[in-house]
Parts: sequence; structure tokens; C-alpha cells
Amino acid sequence: MLVRSIFFNYYKLLTGASLALVATLLMGCNEKAAETAASGRPVLVATVQYAAEAPERSFVGTIRPRIETDMGFRVPGKVAKRLVEVGQSVEVGQPLAILDEVDLKLQAEQSEAEFRAATGVLAQASAAEQRAKDLRAKGWTTEAQMDQSRAAADEARARLNRAERAVELTRNSLSYATLVADGRGVVTATLVEPGQVVAAGQTAIRVARFAEREAVVAIPETLVGRAKAGTATVTLWSDADRKYIARLREIAPSADPATRTYLAKFSLPEADDKVSLGMTATLTLADAATERVARLPLSALFSQGSSPSLYVVDGSGAITLKPVIVKSYDSNSVVISGGVEEGARVVALGVQKLDPAQKVRVVSSLSF
Repeated sequence: MLVRSIFFNYYKLLTGASLALVATLLMGCNEKAAETAASGRPVLVATVQYAAEAPERSFVGTIRPRIETDMGFRVPGKVAKRLVEVGQSVEVGQPLAILDEVDLKLQAEQSEAEFRAATGVLAQASAAEQRAKDLRAKGWTTEAQMDQSRAAADEARARLNRAERAVELTRNSLSYATLVADGRGVVTATLVEPGQVVAAGQTAIRVARFAEREAVVAIPETLVGRAKAGTATVTLWSDADRKYIARLREIAPSADPATRTYLAKFSLPEADDKVSLGMTATLTLADAATERVARLPLSALFSQGSSPSLYVVDGSGAITLKPVIVKSYDSNSVVISGGVEEGARVVALGVQKLDPAQKVRVVSSLSF
């Protein structure tokens, strides 16, 4: 009997402890459920970000001068001095190189001597022509002698005219012995050295002008139309925060046989001194009048017999169902063109189980 009594008391103790534990667990669950209901339903959200429907495309390019001139002497000769180096800036009229002037000066002296001789011959022929006219007027000479004097005078005048032109040409040739810059720029190449004999027109100094700079890029054939009709901006790798407006100036009529791209040149009308020749730049192409759209998860769209809508979450956790304008659908996303503001947070999952009267709690955000 004593054993049965002890066993019965032990059984009652275990049963009471079990009931107390169950009660405690039920109370904890009720408190957790109450806390969840008070804080709101946990949801995932996505942020609305509008962008151009056709994405921008970027290309790496190089800053080049619009005009790069190969300058050479207009007369042949031996280079006496080269006055500039690569990278040096030059101004209008600045000497770049000089030829040996000895032979050119001799030619100039020769032409001046010819001019003086032609002047003397003309004076003598003119006097003879005048005497022939006087004698013919008195009848003391024949018409043939008169014609001969007139022809001699005409020849002397032509010889003097030819001598004048020869003097001008030799003076010009002497001035051509000094190669001068015809515009502001920077020397990009020097192709002659002192002592070298050059021919007329041979490239001696290459000068890139400062007047206008441009970005040169290779455009794939699928984007040639956008390059012609769209808008373009240029940023330098050395200053990525500054954007320069770019305008298409020239595009190659045929594709490069190796890369199958078209060489395009974009002028930079607002380029300043920070845009130096040879710098690397990024050219960005965008459509001129493309619509701005936002891409969101397809699971965020709510539609039950009405217009497509989105649940927008505010700062307090309240949700509002707002109709949106659907532009297109993808396999796992929807593209909208309006209805919600930029930066709005919308519920991304489980929208069919939401009630506009309840509040939600954001637990995570999706990047889409």
C-alpha cells in the first residue's frame, strides 16, 4: 500500500508539471502572435527606379584634334635648324624649322640682276622706238624700220615684266626657307633633323591645332542609328564627374574589315583646357526621346479582375493599392511607365494575401 501511495503521488506531480509547461508554451505563443500582429506582416519590398527604356551604351574613345596638319617646306633644301620639340605649344607665325638660305639668296640676287638688265634694255628700246616715230613722221625712214623698233620695245617690256615676276618668286622662295605655324597648336611629331635634305612638300613637322577637339570611338553597326539621332556625352577618365556635350561630326561610310565597327568622330564644343589630346574618354549614347520606365518583379503585380496595381508601403508600414500603367511583360518581370513615384517601395512577394487595411513590416529589400 505504501508503494502504491508513493507511485500515485509521483504521477500526480508529473501530470501537474506537464500541464504547467503546456500552459507556459501556449502563453508564449499567444504573446508572440500578439507581438507579430502588433508589428505588422513581414514583407519583401522593391524600390521603384525609373530609367530610359532603351539603356544607355558606353564606348571607350580617345581625345584627338579635329585638324592635325603635316607641315613641310615649299622649297627643297638642307635643314639648318629645327626650333621645336614634340609636345611644345606653338602660336601663329612661330618659326618651326629653317633651311640653309645660301642657294636661295643667290637665286634672289640673280633675279634682281636680271631685273636691272631688263630695265636698261627697255630704256634703250623705248628711246629707239621714239626716234623711229619721229623719223617716220618726217618721212626719213621706212615703215619696216618703224615696225622693227616697235617690236624691239615690246620685247623689252615683256622681258622686264618677266624679270619682275622672277624677283617676286625668288623672294617668296627665300621666305619659304622658314617653316612657320599657321595656327595655335601642339607639335605631335618632328620628322626632320638638322643636316637632312628635304624635298618640297615633304612632311617636316606635324601640328595638332587647339581650335577644336573631338572624341574618336568605334561604333558597332547595331548602334549607328542611335549615334546619328541620339544624344551623346563624354566623360574623361581623369575627371569622371564632369560631362561634356558631344555632337556627331563624322562617321565612316564603311565598317572596319577587322572589327566590323564604324569609326565615329564627336566634336566637343564645350571642351576646356582640362581636355588634353590623347586622353582616354568614355562616350555615352542615349536615345533622344525614349520613355522612362521602371522594371519590377512580376510577383509584385496585383490584378484580380481590375487594372494592374501595386501595393505601396509608406514609412509607417501602411500599404496602399495603386493602379499602374504596364508597358510590357518579361518572363519574370513587369515594365511600368507610370502610376507610382520614383523611389516608392512596393511589396514584391505575397501581394494576393495582403489586406489594404493591415500594416506590414519591411524585412528585406530586393534590387531589381
